[in-house]
Amino acid sequence: MARYTGPKAKICRRFGENIMGSPKYDKILEKRNYRPGQHGQAMRRKVSDYSIHLTEKQKLRYTYGVLERQFRNYFQKADKMQGKTGDNLLELLERRLDNIVYRMGFARTRMQARQFINHGHFIVNGRKVNIPSFIVNIDDVVVVKDKSKKLSIIQEAIDANRGSQYEWLEVNSDEFTGKVLQIPTREQIPIIIDERLIVEYYSK
Repeated sequence: MARYTGPKAKICRRFGENIMGSPKYDKILEKRNYRPGQHGQAMRRKVSDYSIHLTEKQKLRYTYGVLERQFRNYFQKADKMQGKTGDNLLELLERRLDNIVYRMGFARTRMQARQFINHGHFIVNGRKVNIPSFIVNIDDVVVVKDKSKKLSIIQEAIDANRGSQYEWLEVNSDEFTGKVLQIPTREQIPIIIDERLIVEYYSK
């Protein structure tokens, strides 16, 4: 399965925020709060309108760990749905199984959630699902497989995320289960992004 395998710290420094989720990148940003590269500290170039739109698109793409072709497919699907295209795009990305596992607190980052899913640690509605891009729906139930409940790395993630709840999800950390109560609205998605710029980028 294709995925980004390059340096993640540089991505966070490029956008000036921890879009990868791991606490270690917060520490890196504190020490190096400037863009990566030889001239990162001195760079004061004028930013073009195209660059602003591209940066916003890339930021959202890297946040969810989606490659360019897949991201474009999500946009095209969002554009055909009723409602605002930008909101639809975020909704589709939030409904990916790797993001759901991350939001439920069963993984510390989306990349870790993707790895867990690839290794078959999760069951959705009674069936094992090992596809991170699987789109969940309302009333879908996500459960950690019985054998996987003993893994310390999953328990550590749960302990680290206790108290972090989303109103559109119902999570029982002690039972290693979670349920999707509703499709998240834009206000319920804690992503600092201007989706309008992304819609304009693909509209040009």
